[in-house]
Amino acid sequence: QVQLVESGGGLVQAGDSLRLSCAVSTRTFGGSAMAWFRQAPGKEREFIASIRWNGGSPYYGNVVKGRFTIDRNHAQNTLSIQMNSLKLEDTANYLCAASDGPLYSGQYYDSSFYHYWGQGTQVTVSS
Repeated sequence: QVQLVESGGGLVQAGDSLRLSCAVSTRTFGGSAMAWFRQAPGKEREFIASIRWNGGSPYYGNVVKGRFTIDRNHAQNTLSIQMNSLKLEDTANYLCAASDGPLYSGQYYDSSFYHYWGQGTQVTVSS
């Protein structure tokens, strides 16, 4: 069974940095896409970043481009995202997701193409 478990969330101040991790279960995802989305109360799920598990360039949402960096560690079977210069509007529940196979470039941004989801980790940014 595929399991994605996020960790690393917490309460930080605006301008701080935070690193989130997603532990990926034993399944080898190969060419699947791995992604971070976020969802704030009353808002739609928002694309943050994605990368193919076995290599390739990352994709970023416009709201985080230049501030967040996605990475994966094959040895530890983890997906991570480094978040710098955090803003109040970055407050949300951050979710790790994986597709069931390779995606076309335009599909990386769309949550409907991701089949596996974690429960999320809450990030709260205060002033």
